Amino acid sequence: MAARLEAEIAEFIGALEFERALAANTCEGYSRDLALFEEFLRKRDKSTAAQVTRDDISAFLRAERAAGMASATRARRSAAIRMFLRYMKETRRIASDPSELMDPPRREQALPRVLSEEETARMIDAVAGETPRELRDRAILEILYGCGLRVSELCDLEMDDIAGDGELLRVAGKGAKERVVPLGGAAARALNAYFAGARGAFTKGDPSIPQVFVTRLARPFTRQGVFKLIRERAAAAGIPAERISPHVLRHSYASHMLAHGADIRAIQEMLGHANIATTQIYTHVDAARFSEIHRLYHPRS
Repeated sequence: MAARLEAEIAEFIGALEFERALAANTCEGYSRDLALFEEFLRKRDKSTAAQVTRDDISAFLRAERAAGMASATRARRSAAIRMFLRYMKETRRIASDPSELMDPPRREQALPRVLSEEETARMIDAVAGETPRELRDRAILEILYGCGLRVSELCDLEMDDIAGDGELLRVAGKGAKERVVPLGGAAARALNAYFAGARGAFTKGDPSIPQVFVTRLARPFTRQGVFKLIRERAAAAGIPAERISPHVLRHSYASHMLAHGADIRAIQEMLGHANIATTQIYTHVDAARFSEIHRLYHPRS
């Protein structure tokens, strides 16, 4: 592929990062998606955005489907292509956008994976020791589940983000949008225990480290590090690795809140969803639970 299309894509990704302030993970995902599209175009002897046609886009998405890509993945790649071509048109690199009148791939709505309340409690309560690592890991689990944070939000959490006399967290979400979430009793107690008996051991007494949670090397946690920690703690509680991730705890937070009567718009605010439709998937999770209860107890089920 000629360097021109590579440069066009790189410029677009830069605009996403610096002008639209999209999250780094989102930009990385779009960059990977467009690299695949670029590779596909190379085989069609296309070297600039101006050469892309509607047929190129359709053929790429058909190839992705034939390769077994999930509908969510295809939808994201379609969105990346659309955003790129829209940017090219807005900056007058192309006269028309070939994706403008195309229907996006239909996205199948998959229900989020959740743990039951008993499983969640079992996993968290199994981390009950008083060593620095136990105190830290318990606080991480309590905050992920108790506050519904994304894993990147937990990794980025800083000491100055704790507000309201330790009862609130200021969270920088997607698109640099800030929200405030309540800590809750269990999460607040675990965090205070971590501060009192563990954080100093991990920071090695360095007051300049801003992150709330740090590793044994006094470095901020990565997303992969948190993922590994959760898998280890889940395995110790007898929960299969394929059923757990940081996002499963976020899903469980929302599902359990809804089951206990929380207003869906309040859940939307606490999760940091821009669109209520994103939050409404949890009503389907709850509906599935109600259906199971109906099947078990209704005399005509």
